[in-house]
Amino acid sequence: MNQIVVKQIQPSGILDSTKASQFREEVNTLVQSGADLILIDLKEVTFIDSSGLGALVAALKTVRSAGGKLFICSINEQVRMLFELTSMDRVFDVYNSREEFEQNLAAAKE
Repeated sequence: MNQIVVKQIQPSGILDSTKASQFREEVNTLVQSGADLILIDLKEVTFIDSSGLGALVAALKTVRSAGGKLFICSINEQVRMLFELTSMDRVFDVYNSREEFEQNLAAAKE
């Protein structure tokens, strides 16, 4: 059985138009390197604007089109509210923490 390749990205600060293109490049690199699952840890992100949200959606499309899955963890209240207002909480698989994601992943392998 093939090993599932899990990669993660941990952006920090404000995810806006200045960081969005760099973020998308990171995701593209991980997809091209053969990542099956990508975890975006937003623990260090303090704010996301519409450009940052667009980058997350573009990342999701990139990962899905390559046959992978994208997950998000550790979002703060601002990001949680943004996700709820834009219904992105229904689009993304969001975990409270990296530990919760890893436990779920371990349970799925069993």
